[in-house]
Amino acid sequence: MISIALLGFGCVGSGTAEVLTENKKLIESRLGCEYQIKYILDLRDFPDSPFGSLVVHDFNTILNDPEVSVVAEMMGGSHPAYDFTKACLEAGKSVVTSNKEVVAKFGVELCEIAAQKGVRYMFEASVGGGIPIIRPMMTDLASNKINKINGILNGTTNYILTSMRDDGKSFDEALGEAQKLGYAEANPAADVEGTDAARKTVILGAIATGKLVSPDAIYKEGITKIELDDVELAQTLGYSIKLIGHAEEKDGKLLALVSPMAVPTSNPLSRIDDVFNGILVNANMVGEVMFYGPGAGKLPTASAVVADIVDIIAKREVAPTPVGWVNAAAEDLADVADYSCPRLVIVEEDGKKSAYVTDEMTEAEAKTLKAKAVYRVL
Repeated sequence: MISIALLGFGCVGSGTAEVLTENKKLIESRLGCEYQIKYILDLRDFPDSPFGSLVVHDFNTILNDPEVSVVAEMMGGSHPAYDFTKACLEAGKSVVTSNKEVVAKFGVELCEIAAQKGVRYMFEASVGGGIPIIRPMMTDLASNKINKINGILNGTTNYILTSMRDDGKSFDEALGEAQKLGYAEANPAADVEGTDAARKTVILGAIATGKLVSPDAIYKEGITKIELDDVELAQTLGYSIKLIGHAEEKDGKLLALVSPMAVPTSNPLSRIDDVFNGILVNANMVGEVMFYGPGAGKLPTASAVVADIVDIIAKREVAPTPVGWVNAAAEDLADVADYSCPRLVIVEEDGKKSAYVTDEMTEAEAKTLKAKAVYRVL
């Protein structure tokens, strides 16, 4: 019997308990062994939940129980999530997580501890919600050199931009609607300012290059300054404005950035709408492959968490392969000035806006344009 502990019983945590329970017979038939949820750590009690009897409030109950071999961390934030994760790994327990903040900030250290202890640290759910992306990049594309990654990595901002384009709503109107529907938090800063997408971008960049960059070190621009006129003018020229996370190896350095970009209709990312995510991976052998699906949500994200749990249980007798990441030094990170592309330019004259697209130009050249707004073209 494999004993599992869940850290956090919020949206993703409760979804994980649901997936593990609802599909228990199916999962066990595929694993050839049985498992149980032994503990759920949370500050709250859940007397009306069928899992209420499993709730504990002291992390040490889980840490000191030798029967618990797999822990799923879904607490959010850096602390105590990082501290609990580190303690579990050092105690010889494998950990899976949906916490992109912890992976982006501490991934190198946690992967090294896991390797030293002969356990696994897995984070499929940290990028793309329910979309399989981490494992395919690390296994199915292992024979390839990853050249470039472009992705719509945040469902909240994609919903807002879709609503602006298709329904003619202003940014504030679209954000208010997203909050009413539960797609955006009361404080949406992490989403609309690009912080969430930046964390996911550096994780994907690390998979591609082996170098984990601090999400605070990359160029980051959110969607708060995008006006409805910009979206409408872009559409007349055959573009959709999307918040894009971009990572590529350039002259031996990792170029990573997050910004609104004008995506041509010929690019499949241009029609990924609402809360869905899409990731285009360009590799030197397979060419370009695309991953698409629900980028957030209780059960889709929980599905990715459970996929990691299943993988750990299935390979429990197999020595884990080290991830092999290193923390990137300052000299490993390319300057955004090295990013050259066409630009969609919004100009205003006599109170009237118009738009045009330039030839490829550098960031420095783009700054010389006399414009109301300038968007990189993907």
